[in-house]
Formats: sequence, structure tokens, C-alpha cells
Amino acid sequence: MSPYEKRAAQLRAVQVPHYNCAQSVFIPFAEKAGMDPETAYRIPAQFGGGMHIGSVCGAVTGGLMALGLFGKGDEETCLAFVEAIRKNHSGCQDCADLLRMNEEKGLPKKPHCDAIVLEAVRLVQEMAGLS
Repeated sequence: MSPYEKRAAQLRAVQVPHYNCAQSVFIPFAEKAGMDPETAYRIPAQFGGGMHIGSVCGAVTGGLMALGLFGKGDEETCLAFVEAIRKNHSGCQDCADLLRMNEEKGLPKKPHCDAIVLEAVRLVQEMAGLS
């Protein structure tokens, strides 16, 4: 497990304050980029739960923000990132759809979300060329 994955897992384990999926993906990379902790916490705060309305998964939006931190915010990279997530999740990228599919399988929510967070972290690390 990479340092970014370990940090994301640590954040997901914290109860108070709660770190949503977007924050858990973004913060490890923001720390690497030298961003102060309060700013790193605030920027992705409203993107958890699919922007609180079940839209695009917070792990996806957090990953896109993290790619931008490292100069990888071009359209081709962003589309490739989203497509990689969709490929692994039956074409879905929205929080509501991902949670619904997980629930239909009878699986618990938190481990499902944690796995997508780690998936997004690995993709960012790979696409941004970070070790």
C-alpha cells in the first residue's frame, strides 16, 4: 500500500471530524503538494455524497481535484480517469448508482466506499506519476 493509500485509509477511519470520500482522496495529495491542512479539508468538503445529492461520486471528484494539483487537469486525463472508474463499476460514476448497486448485492456501505476511495487514490498516483 502506497503512502497515499495509507493516508486515505487513515482519514476514512477517523470518526470526528468525518472525512468524506472526496476529502479522503484529495487530502493525501494536497499534503504532498504542501497545501495547509485547513484548506485541504475545506476545498473538497462539499463533494461528498455526490455533492450531497447522489451525483458524481466524491472519490471521483476528489481524484479529479488531486490530478489538477499536479498539472494533470487536461481533458484527456480527466476523461481517462472517469472512464477507468466507470469501467470498474458497470459504467457508473454517480454516488447514488454505486451505492444502489452495492446495496443490491447486500454489501455494507462503508467498505464499498473505502474501496472506491483507494481505487481513486491509486489511479491519481498512477496518472500523476507519483511514487
